[in-house]
Order: sequence, then C-alpha cells, then structure tokens
Amino acid sequence: MTPEQQSRKTRVLCELAPVIPVLVVGDAARAEGLATALVAGGLPVLEVTLRTPAALQVITEMAKVTGGHVGAGTVLTPDDAKRAQDAGASFAVAPGATERLVRACEEIGLPLLPGAVTASEVMRAMEMGFSMLKFFPAEAAGGAKSLKSLAGPLPQVSFCPTGGVSIQNAPDYLALPNVTCVGGSWIAPDAEVAAGDWAAIEARARNAYALR
Repeated sequence: MTPEQQSRKTRVLCELAPVIPVLVVGDAARAEGLATALVAGGLPVLEVTLRTPAALQVITEMAKVTGGHVGAGTVLTPDDAKRAQDAGASFAVAPGATERLVRACEEIGLPLLPGAVTASEVMRAMEMGFSMLKFFPAEAAGGAKSLKSLAGPLPQVSFCPTGGVSIQNAPDYLALPNVTCVGGSWIAPDAEVAAGDWAAIEARARNAYALR
C-alpha cells in the first residue's frame, strides 16, 4: 500500500468525525466499554497509544466493537506497526515520519498517519506521497495560528492536530481550511475510565461530535 493510498484511507477515517479520541488505557478490561461509549457518542475512530503494557490487548478488545475503527498511536518502529496490526489495528499514527517506518507500513499494508510540524517536515512527507498528516505537538508548535500559516504555501495537505487540543480550542483548529479533524485526550479522562463511567464519556463524545 503506497503512501498515497494510505493517505486516502486515513483521510476517509479523519472525515468520519471532528474528533479522534487519543486514548491511554492501562486496563484491557475497560476497553470494550470505553469503545462502545465513544462510538455511541458519535466518535467511531479511536487511537490507542502504545504507551501501556495493555495497549495491544486494548486494541484487540476495542476492534470487536461494531462501528468502531481502532488504530494504534505512538507507533515508532516497524515492530510497533506489525504488532499493532496483528492486534487488530486498522491504521497507525506516528508523531513523526521516518523512511524505515513508512517503508514498513507500506510493506504490511497498514495505513499510516505520520506527524509533521514544520514546513520542511510537511514537504518531506509530501515527497514520500502523504497528503494527510498529524500536526504534533499542536499547541507547543504554535497552535492554530501556526497551522493556518501552512495552508497558504501547502494547501494540498490536510492535518489532524494533536497535542494540547481541548474542547475550548478545538473549534479554532476545526475552522481552518487545512484541518480535517483533531485528536484529543479530554474525552476519556483517566478517572472516568477507571470508574467505568461510560455515560459521562458518551456525553462528552456527543459534545465533541457537535463541534462540527
């Protein structure tokens, strides 16, 4: 699967909802309930970061939820990509882009949403064939104003900004012509996940869905 084909697939996913929940889940027993609540709230595309020992099992459990599209975040190496795909991930998200990782995802047919923040990084991703990118770390890199400045010289690239995005500033990003969706961790707070408060998380998901 070429980078061009990968970007077409990730763009379709990014267009499904205005927000992709970025999830750090340490207990696989919470995975199904969490995914069900998020999908019911209108957010079908989920990013499970590979930051906990349970992450791959979480992906496997979430992939069973009807209507959901589960991907792996913080994918850094070819091994990360392969293990995520084997666990049931339908796409991968990386904070940056390396030739080794891009080549690995191409070989195994796993759509990659690579990260870029500077004009040079975006141009390099474009040379590889990508047109749908993650903008990370969004707020630390200048926020919506910085991302808006890329739209003029690089209008053919779309972004999913992640990193410091909240319910308060998400509308600023979503108003930009080069933003397809945002990624955010505020939708599933650790305390509510630990408590299994799926009703509160579903309500927060519905509020996020209404941002579009």
